[in-house]
Amino acid sequence: MRGACHPLPLPGTLSPPPESSRAPQGRGVLRDQPPTKPRGKRFRERGGTGAQTGGPGAAPPARTPTPTHPQKTPRSPKIAYHFDFAHTDLTRCRFALSPLWETQEAVRTLHRPARHGRHLPWLRRIRADVEQLDLRPLWLLMPERGYTPTFLGPPPLGPDVPFSEEIAALRATDPRSARVELAQALACTPGAADSPTGRALLTQPAQAVRDLADLLEAVWHLLIEPYWPRLRTLLEADILFHTRRLAQGGLEALFSELHPRLTWAPPTLTLTTRAGWEERRPLDGQGLVLVPSLFCWPDLVSGMEAPWQPALVYPARGIGSLWTPETTADHVAPTPLARLLGRNRATVLHTLTEPASTSALALRLGLAPSSVSDHLSALRDAGLLVSRRYGHQVLYERTPLGIALASGTGS
Repeated sequence: MRGACHPLPLPGTLSPPPESSRAPQGRGVLRDQPPTKPRGKRFRERGGTGAQTGGPGAAPPARTPTPTHPQKTPRSPKIAYHFDFAHTDLTRCRFALSPLWETQEAVRTLHRPARHGRHLPWLRRIRADVEQLDLRPLWLLMPERGYTPTFLGPPPLGPDVPFSEEIAALRATDPRSARVELAQALACTPGAADSPTGRALLTQPAQAVRDLADLLEAVWHLLIEPYWPRLRTLLEADILFHTRRLAQGGLEALFSELHPRLTWAPPTLTLTTRAGWEERRPLDGQGLVLVPSLFCWPDLVSGMEAPWQPALVYPARGIGSLWTPETTADHVAPTPLARLLGRNRATVLHTLTEPASTSALALRLGLAPSSVSDHLSALRDAGLLVSRRYGHQVLYERTPLGIALASGTGS
């Protein structure tokens, strides 16, 4: 789906659409962001109410009109959204990655100046590519607060579903259900449904699904796919961290690390929000999908639209290093280690400070994947690494012996 070219403004020049004038009734993707504190003019009283100054015969101070102070907007009360767990839900909680989710969330990030600061290197690199895309139809469906159509970023069906399968599922969306979701999203932005783009989306929902899928696929290939190995590495590392927390301290330890607005009081997970309403949702044996995201940072997003499994998208760890350029010096193994194992093999062991796949390491080190695979196999056979399968990928991690050898602290 191509349209007129719209250059990507510099960070801080994009304006988000107006806030929702109608809250969704507990369906679909719920976005929770604290309302912005009103910024009114500051007034300074002149002359005061006491005696005039200047002595006898002095001209009285000029009268200053009493300013009309803007009425303070009361803060929205903290409202809670409750996920009630049954015994069967506890065994059906899982982590998953979604390249489609990151793609549509990257589109949202382009239209949210508050998010630009953490993605400046990426924004500079993609500027020319963004000029090829007309992202306004997607932006119109992404209100600052409120409902976003679930079919644009449904919870992933498996732990490691490729983008090709996710976009194929999007294309298969029933136009009738798509129209319902489109209308609900457009209602969150005053005037959106009556705009030319809004009317086109509502009158031709089948065409809208095709066009939106084409647009998201173009965004994936131009803006996300070239950087997906790096994104994926951080997302997988986040999942590994939280699964360890789950193993060490149970659900309480897990949820306490995901986001400060989450609290776990068995059998209920509570999300504190300022969305303006309160709701309780029994999971009814479906469990909960936990999806880390780098582009949603720092937001927490919940989705509960049937027939999808309830999901919680949370900001992944490690965003501070997401776009940090890595230098060759970062991967140079110590000389004694290189003498013992050989330069490249020592570099592979030295670089594995966090679990990574063969392709991620090859990209990071600038080596052929086949060469990295051989080194990983040799290090694993020597007891310096362990491997664990996650979906379609195998992640390698240093053993205590590998850690000691790489750091030079072995006894």
